[in-house]
Amino acid sequence: MLSIGKLSRATGVKVPTIRYYEQIGLLPQPERTAGNQRLYTPKVQERLAFIRHARDLGFPLEAIRELLSLSDRPDIPCAAADEIAGRQLAAVNARIARLKALQAELERMIVQCAHGSISDCRVIGVLANHGLCLHGDHGAVGSE
Repeated sequence: MLSIGKLSRATGVKVPTIRYYEQIGLLPQPERTAGNQRLYTPKVQERLAFIRHARDLGFPLEAIRELLSLSDRPDIPCAAADEIAGRQLAAVNARIARLKALQAELERMIVQCAHGSISDCRVIGVLANHGLCLHGDHGAVGSE
């Protein structure tokens, strides 16, 4: 049995995050000692490692919940898991496309900069007037 601190060190997941995962039901409520200290089994450690790896791959919490539910039923076909991974791949590809558009826009802004005064600066001008962008749909890439 592991304390929450040992579980955190073993998985690389911070203690508040472990508590949050318990609160939202991704992890089961732990056993408690007489002193109310949380105790975790190796199975919970494996589940938390699964969650951590899925988060590292960018899966949203709802997809992780679905995947955990599937992993709890090992005899069913894996088509549902494939579909969830496919959705994540599509999201990653869309993000890559937005990042490439952002890269191209930033490169264009820098190349077109006259390197004179701020009043002539293309970087400042494009940032001030979104209509000057070639790629209109490059919203906040990291805020999904």
